[in-house]
Amino acid sequence: MKRLDTTKEAENIQLEIFRRMGPERRLRAALDLTRTSRRLLAAGVRSRHPDYTEHQVKLATIKLTLGADLFASVYPQEKDLLP
Repeated sequence: MKRLDTTKEAENIQLEIFRRMGPERRLRAALDLTRTSRRLLAAGVRSRHPDYTEHQVKLATIKLTLGADLFASVYPQEKDLLP
């Protein structure tokens, strides 16, 4: 996959760093990236919907993660929530 914000040289260095990490460290890095992406999603929801409660922000973030169809099947009462 072509990265739009990273040069090929930087990408190669990053891949070499990941290759040198042990499995536990790679897993920890993946979990950290997941947490960061969820925080960024939640921040986007908050900026679009400043009136949302934290519960609504959490649900909207879940909706963005799962997709509308799966979200509606899991949370049918919240199907109209905007992310």
